[in-house]
Amino acid sequence: MFGTDYPTADGTCVRDCIHVEDLARAHLDALRYLEKGGASDTFNCGYGRGSRVREVLRAVEKAAGVKLRIENGPRRPGDPAQLVAESSKIKKLLGWKPKHDDLDVICATAYQWEAKLQGTPLYQRRHVST
Repeated sequence: MFGTDYPTADGTCVRDCIHVEDLARAHLDALRYLEKGGASDTFNCGYGRGSRVREVLRAVEKAAGVKLRIENGPRRPGDPAQLVAESSKIKKLLGWKPKHDDLDVICATAYQWEAKLQGTPLYQRRHVST
């Protein structure tokens, strides 16, 4: 974990994690917008609030059913304490509406996808000791 001395509740930085399906939907909304004659533009995608890195790791542990071995390291140069998207523009212009604004859901579905790619049933992966 890069940095444990940020000015946050647990010392880890805050990031606006987004579910891959919400991000994919944003891309599809953008394509529809362009097909209707909309101008090419830049949009932020996110939920407008973040999760601390330590919270994300706890959600991953919960999804995987294992305790992660976490190593702490120094901050990376230039890393801000908080990065949170301001997504009112994409909501207004493209009609984008996120559906999966839940860290546990984000981590669980990401874990399920990775387990599927590995070809390993979830129940077997959950019983691997770390």
